[in-house]
Amino acid sequence: MKILIVDDETLARERLRDLVLDLYPDTLIIEAASGSEALRQISQQAPEIVLLDIRIPDMDGLEVANHLLRLPAPPAIVFTTAYQEHTLNAFDANAVDYLLKPIRKERLNIAIERAAVLSQSKLALPNSRDDTPTARSHLSTMVQGSIRLIAVANIYYLKAEQKYVTAAWPGGEILIDEPLKELETEFSAQFIRIHRNALVAINRIEKLTRTVDGQHTIKLTEMPVELAVSRRHLAAVKKTIKRH
Repeated sequence: MKILIVDDETLARERLRDLVLDLYPDTLIIEAASGSEALRQISQQAPEIVLLDIRIPDMDGLEVANHLLRLPAPPAIVFTTAYQEHTLNAFDANAVDYLLKPIRKERLNIAIERAAVLSQSKLALPNSRDDTPTARSHLSTMVQGSIRLIAVANIYYLKAEQKYVTAAWPGGEILIDEPLKELETEFSAQFIRIHRNALVAINRIEKLTRTVDGQHTIKLTEMPVELAVSRRHLAAVKKTIKRH
């Protein structure tokens, strides 16, 4: 059995590793201290079980669980945390179990036994965990069988092309398999729709230009491309630019 322990506190990882090895001496233990590191380890090492702290750097454990659904056979997740208030969200994220710190050996054993027999790949995250879901810090996509993360803060625009969305930034772009409408709803504080097929990062807008034929385009900082602004969205774009 292969288990990944995710916690940003070294002592917490060591204590949990010792508990696991006391219960299952032949277990291969992998460790990660952040959300992005956890996703890299999962892609590379393919653990069967992840003991996942909810409050970790980069992205919280609930967001990590969301990204894991892109894997063909995601690992079973057991959330760990010192905070009781995360219980409902953890189970909404289809965790096999939820452990409160300090973790007792007997309780850990029950959680690992459950995780070992349940197939996490048959579960799916709901569209939102509660009435006021938190926007993700990263988007993810599958590249050659591994999860690739893109920090939302680095994305300049999102443009729909057929059934995929292109996320672009200076010097790069990648295809995201998510509907533009859902991205617009989730990231409404960071992006504004300028066209039926495009969202732009508000803080990356350099200027709004009117062309000789009466059309309008958006110029983004550090990018050579200019994106068309539709008449339908022009007033909202002008208002946003004026406000910022």
